[in-house]
Amino acid sequence: MKEMERRNQFVHRQTRGEAGGGAVRTTSPAGHAAQLKRLDRAASGRQSTKSLAPGSLRPSLSKALRFPSISKDPASGRAGVAGAVGPRSLDRPGSEGETAGRCEDDDVRMSALPMARSVLAALCLTLVVGFLYYSSGKLHQVAWAHEPQFDRLGFVLKFEPRGAATEDARGGNGTEPACRGSYTPSQMTAIFPKFVRVAPMFLDRSFKRWGRLRDFSPPFGLRGQEKIVNEILAKTKESDLPLHLQSACRRCVIVGSGGILFNKSLGARIDEYDFIIRLNNAPVRGFERDVGARTTMRITYPEGAIQDPRKYEADSLFVFAGFKPHDFRWLRSVVYSEKMHPIQGFWKSVATQVPRRPEDIRILNPYFIREAAFTFIGLPVNNGMMGHGNIPTLGTVAITMALHNCDEVDVAGFGYDMSNLSAPLHYYESTKMSAIKESWTHNIAREKDFLRKLVRGRVIRDLTGGI
Repeated sequence: MKEMERRNQFVHRQTRGEAGGGAVRTTSPAGHAAQLKRLDRAASGRQSTKSLAPGSLRPSLSKALRFPSISKDPASGRAGVAGAVGPRSLDRPGSEGETAGRCEDDDVRMSALPMARSVLAALCLTLVVGFLYYSSGKLHQVAWAHEPQFDRLGFVLKFEPRGAATEDARGGNGTEPACRGSYTPSQMTAIFPKFVRVAPMFLDRSFKRWGRLRDFSPPFGLRGQEKIVNEILAKTKESDLPLHLQSACRRCVIVGSGGILFNKSLGARIDEYDFIIRLNNAPVRGFERDVGARTTMRITYPEGAIQDPRKYEADSLFVFAGFKPHDFRWLRSVVYSEKMHPIQGFWKSVATQVPRRPEDIRILNPYFIREAAFTFIGLPVNNGMMGHGNIPTLGTVAITMALHNCDEVDVAGFGYDMSNLSAPLHYYESTKMSAIKESWTHNIAREKDFLRKLVRGRVIRDLTGGI
């Protein structure tokens, strides 16, 4: 009500001109209307805030209304209105109501400034980092001439000739030169920098310290086979090479079973090596001219073992390679001379006895199977399970073992000519090359690619040229 009374008084003074004497200057019609609007807004604001505490709006209303104060004119002595009412206060564009509105807008804009600055800073930082990353990539490509150094497995892409070539290491009379210590391991490190000689040839009683062997099931590890392996090692006792084979420098040759060996007359040359490794049931007797007569060790699994006891060499080591849990049970029966069904659990008939003393039997370290499959060839891991073409051939496993344990490594009888499916698969039988093409366990193409890297990098020598 007080606001309404003040409004009426203001209208009454303006109409009567009671201020007089020049102390009060009447406003223009536009200023008069603006003042009335301000008084109406103040009154309506008062009505809408009745529920608030008494007197809580008085300071804000007084500031908004800016009522004129009564003062006495010094010249005339008449009372008049001084201060806000007049053309300078009510008539000007920058009145206090509008100024308050503008201040509120400025507050909103000021509160948004920090957020905008943060967004701009983040955007600028992103642009700078992106530019630096792009520039560094370009510089890297320029520095390396746009060519990567290694393939997906870690082998160098460009082999620089080191050491002797395939035939120039032979002496003038065709004999082999003296053994070159650590030649093959150093060549392997040159083409595959991640290679480290850490794996022993055979399992011993400390195999449990090889943590990775516990992470995989056979053939890539020993998970679930710890007990039976301990029982086998307790019977065989020996887990190293015999003393007469522990030479300071070891020249090894792995003799494969490939048909490419047939009629090559390499027997005498093969017999010159310190260490002659043969695979599965590949025979010697009757094929000495092509494959030699000596055997240092024979690596095999149950289905590949020689079944006729009369065909075993007299002084060679029997090295077992386990590819499935049932294989270890077979080896235990052999070591302890127990009877075992020759068919149950196998994909073909197996030998029921091996004419070897337990001291002449060894277990090949499964590390070589896993390294050949996953590290060197790049076969699918398949959750550590056998299948989907992730099993390397026994020949490649033997080469992998030799890389760790021999100073020089040569091979003979390796390489499958898949373009000629009617060619003999093995040197000792009539099975054709088409049989290996149907295999679901091996990836011949990838395996051959790995062996070619070893030959091109002069890590190994291929005596028969099949790789």
